[in-house]
Amino acid sequence: MPAATGNARRARGEGQWALGYREPLNSNEETKRNDDGLNVRKRIIDIYAKQGFDSIDPADLRGRFRWYGLYTQRRPGIDGGKTAILAPEELDDRYFMMRIRIDGGRLSAAQLRIVADVSRTFARGTADVTDRQNIQLHWVEIENVPAIWAALESVGLSTTEACGDTPRVILGCPLAGIAADEIIDATGEIAAVADSYVGDPAFSNLPRKYKSSISGCAVQCALHEINDVAFAGVVDDHGEAGYDLWVGGGLSTNPMIGKRLGAFVRPAQVPEVWAGVTGVFRDYGYRRLRHRARIKFLMADWGPERFREVLEKEYLGYALSDGPAPAAPPGGVRDHVGVHEQRDGRYYVGFAPQVGRLSADALDAIAGLAARYGSGRVRTTTEQKMVILDVPGQHTDVLVAGLDAVGLPAAPSAFRRHTMACTGIEFCKLAIVETKHRAATLISELERRMPGFDVPVTINVNGCPNSCARIQTADIGLKGSLVTGPDGRQVPGFQVHLGGSLNGGDGSGSGFGRKLRGLKTTAEELPDYVERVLRRFAAARQPGESFAAWAARATEKELS
Repeated sequence: MPAATGNARRARGEGQWALGYREPLNSNEETKRNDDGLNVRKRIIDIYAKQGFDSIDPADLRGRFRWYGLYTQRRPGIDGGKTAILAPEELDDRYFMMRIRIDGGRLSAAQLRIVADVSRTFARGTADVTDRQNIQLHWVEIENVPAIWAALESVGLSTTEACGDTPRVILGCPLAGIAADEIIDATGEIAAVADSYVGDPAFSNLPRKYKSSISGCAVQCALHEINDVAFAGVVDDHGEAGYDLWVGGGLSTNPMIGKRLGAFVRPAQVPEVWAGVTGVFRDYGYRRLRHRARIKFLMADWGPERFREVLEKEYLGYALSDGPAPAAPPGGVRDHVGVHEQRDGRYYVGFAPQVGRLSADALDAIAGLAARYGSGRVRTTTEQKMVILDVPGQHTDVLVAGLDAVGLPAAPSAFRRHTMACTGIEFCKLAIVETKHRAATLISELERRMPGFDVPVTINVNGCPNSCARIQTADIGLKGSLVTGPDGRQVPGFQVHLGGSLNGGDGSGSGFGRKLRGLKTTAEELPDYVERVLRRFAAARQPGESFAAWAARATEKELS
């Protein structure tokens, strides 16, 4: 085992379990050692929901609650300048964000109606579709959590391990099983992994969060390059469809593109290979410093060859076959918006909630439209959008009209289609600036100022450096910060990243946006700045040139 981990003394200092070092090296590890996060469910039902917020153990409140998708919201009225200054108990509100995990983005109309009912009854009508295919509710009170769980679980939904140092939601293509150009249908593999391992104590204490992607999508919408573990659809030299295995992707404050292990994984092997990679992370992952505890840091130190060797020899007990890299996706747009034909002759209709924000009434409307004009199957996407499946051709126009009537266009502007925003300071304790309303205002302003603009330029708005909205891989990535305003005072604003991209395939064409020294904008000046840059791009763009390609060759003056 020491041969597989390199310098034993250095690795032991990182708190790696595989070296026998189990003594917690920080408070998070101590909390997990003291009690498995999965055990908090019983306390929520038996104690906290009955005795109220003040009865909650702080270690549960700010730690183990995450194992069931619960975070305390940010207390209203606390400005972004205090985010890194105040103690957790000063930032905490007495309400919770609740994250509903939706593996593969798969929903039925019946499930969506229950989410709508829960939202209306217990969450002030709130609902946000995230870029990890979850739905998040807000204003949840601890007294109502058992009733919410009962409602969700009655239709097969769950909040188990939606957060925490656990295997979080598994990304998948919303068109799995129906896309005409699909490489492989990953529906069964996602279900097998989720059914076997979500809630399994064997993987409920990982060094940090753990994000998975399993997809055979031709446009690679499940973003294999930036997940902790990913299975990307490929066809090998013998014509067999399977998956290319990637490990160690992730963004946040130290973004890294995942590494190909060069291994071809057959569909039946996916669950055990997923468990093997997860086991490597559990046992060899770094547990000393939280900011170095993601699997990407282990991969950076080991490299893909060594990682594969440990995986095969210590966890699988057999060698995986070598295989090809995914082909670069066609086009460059990795979403599923609009009306498109399925392989069975019916159609799917992808539509655009504005920066993922919905309401209970909107969820009800979507469920009703899906049941009336489709089969009732609905999907969430990794772009904060949604898709209704199985629509007969004669119903597409009336469905599109119905969606338009409730503010959910299937033919949105380029700005609405390609803009995302994280939760922001409205609810998030880590945020520095407001995001959802700011992004919606930006969309409206750009639609008014540049009505004919139709180039797919992604604009991702994030409230802090943690990149929940993937700022580094956006054409225009906006990281919330305090900046100096015209009067010399600190005001909400954004640091600008330009020209990020995920080009798919083997990842060699992917890159993070340029971060120019001093390139910041106040929140108030944001529409002026984005308009200025987009007009310069439109004027200087070569035929077919993407924004990322232009930004890579543009001068700092052109980008300012």
